[in-house]
Amino acid sequence: MIAIAELKTGVIFGDNNTCEYVYMPASEIGVENPLCVYENNGQRSDVDLSEALRLIRVRALRQVKHPVLGSSSC
Repeated sequence: MIAIAELKTGVIFGDNNTCEYVYMPASEIGVENPLCVYENNGQRSDVDLSEALRLIRVRALRQVKHPVLGSSSC
């Protein structure tokens, strides 16, 4: 899936209107079972890759510029 490859290169998916973001931190890139971060309403939680993909799909998140991280988590 394209979203997996994009997450693994530091692409941030989200919605700037709802302040909702999913991304893989740079420290997780290249790890066998990486964790991703899900941000919503200022709260952060770790999610596995399958949950990150589900959130991207269900929430219809697109590639965005994060207010703090910018356009990449790397």
